[in-house]
Amino acid sequence: MGGTNVWDAEWEVNEEQARTLIGRQFPQLSSKQVKRLGWGWDNTVFLVGDEYVFRFPRRTIAVGFIRMEGKLLPKLESYITIPYPKPLFYGEASDEYPAPFLGYAYVPGDFPIGLTEERRALSAEPLAKFLRRLHEFPVQAALKCGVQQDHRNLTDILSRKAKLESFLSKVAAHLSPKESGVIEAYMSGLQTDRVEEVNVLLHGDLHFKNMLVNENGIVSGIIDWGDLSLGHPACDLSAAYSFLPAYARGVFFETYGGADEETKLLARLMAVYIPVLILMQAVDDGNEAIAAEAKSNIMRALSD
Repeated sequence: MGGTNVWDAEWEVNEEQARTLIGRQFPQLSSKQVKRLGWGWDNTVFLVGDEYVFRFPRRTIAVGFIRMEGKLLPKLESYITIPYPKPLFYGEASDEYPAPFLGYAYVPGDFPIGLTEERRALSAEPLAKFLRRLHEFPVQAALKCGVQQDHRNLTDILSRKAKLESFLSKVAAHLSPKESGVIEAYMSGLQTDRVEEVNVLLHGDLHFKNMLVNENGIVSGIIDWGDLSLGHPACDLSAAYSFLPAYARGVFFETYGGADEETKLLARLMAVYIPVLILMQAVDDGNEAIAAEAKSNIMRALSD
């Protein structure tokens, strides 16, 4: 692919810079080791000692999200039923670095890569309870913290389908004939153009790179809340399709409190759309493990 990608950074932070910035504003942390954990589209992430994680925005658009997260995440404490990173250190922009940055309590766990279907099914109830409570958070309180309202136009299925088709053409060479066939059959059967708008507080980016599991494979942490927004619950409910085997979805939706057909239709679409984006980036990075996991998420989402 090469050239400019949607995930290219506007500015990069290396370990040395992160250590300097953190040590200057939070001298109590200056003796701790700083190690880069990874980066998403919007942030570079560092482990500080073994108890804190710091996120530095990589682009202008992420700055507002970091500010909003710093305000809203502490308010979610009584709603969230799975461990999540709570903000503890609020870094300010300076001459050396143009953006605010946040330090959180580290949430331990492993990414759910290569889990068996049986292990995945164990998370059906905890995941549904987590989303039910999160989606109950008062919309007005979220708006006061600067949360954006459906900035991704989630309910417009027609335009998302068009985007998805263009993404799929870029990764076509990395899909097996069977995978391509399943995806094509799904796309041609998807005839709905849009669904009714519903607004709840969303995590907004619930996929295997933002979920952690314990040694039994049960979800034990939800990380990277930079996409907190108001929008259609299907965006988060996509995890019922990409993460859970088909036979565990009944229990999931029962625990969550039900979902209508439109919601399920959009949830399944997001469960294909998000892993296709992850697959594109993994192909670009040459990360075969992430690419394989993204593909298995897509196939799971399309299985009944």
